[in-house]
Amino acid sequence: MPYVISFAVFAFSVLTLIDIITKRDDQVNHLPKLVWVILAILIPVLGGVLWWTVGREWPAREPRDHGWRGAAPSAATGGIRIVDDRAPRDVRDLRSTEQQLADLEREIEADRLRAELARRRAERGE
Repeated sequence: MPYVISFAVFAFSVLTLIDIITKRDDQVNHLPKLVWVILAILIPVLGGVLWWTVGREWPAREPRDHGWRGAAPSAATGGIRIVDDRAPRDVRDLRSTEQQLADLEREIEADRLRAELARRRAERGE
């Protein structure tokens, strides 16, 4: 019996460590990934339970149709998809960070050019 408990704790710890290591940094809550790894190693059961309950970012789930009033969710919303603003960044915006930064730089440059054009027009009296 003690071997079964020891094996279960070991398997749970290994599964927890694999899950922590394979998650991206933006999918980790409350503490840095390295701290979660250290917690899972030093305090295997408690660290694992904390990781699975509060440390891990769970993917957003699609609403299920439970047949309420016989209408499917798409019919109930008129075919409109409802977007939850509380969803993680990677769910709302599928662009990479580099793409987002490049878009932001283009917007800043365009605003700067518009301001320069407006200033020059004002100088000429247009």
